[in-house]
Amino acid sequence: MTPEAPLLTSQVIVQVCLFLIAAIAMAGGALQFVLGQPDTSPRLDNVHRFMAGVYFSTGLISLWAALTVRQQGTLVYLLALGVLLAGVGRLVSIAKVGLPKPAPVWLGYLIPELVLPFVLAIAHHRTG
Repeated sequence: MTPEAPLLTSQVIVQVCLFLIAAIAMAGGALQFVLGQPDTSPRLDNVHRFMAGVYFSTGLISLWAALTVRQQGTLVYLLALGVLLAGVGRLVSIAKVGLPKPAPVWLGYLIPELVLPFVLAIAHHRTG
């Protein structure tokens, strides 16, 4: 059995990005699943917890993709697109109803959601 060659730098970048997405999505999904949407209707709380489950599962998929980075192709681009669309969703929300308080926290969520997908996609593309 021959040992695998070390990961390329671009693969390490992809792996780090995917581990970061996994940690954020799994922690955020679990937290939102437990907290729900307080001070709202049962309908909105139901949708919120459903989306928390989707968020958490995206974290699991990202974790698996990071662990199996050598075998991944299109999935990495799809995960990057998902994160980017989540950031776009935040932008639409900010445009429609304003920036939640405290603003630095929400911008701290938004900026990585708009930057990380490009870093991930470019690094994965360079992996070839």
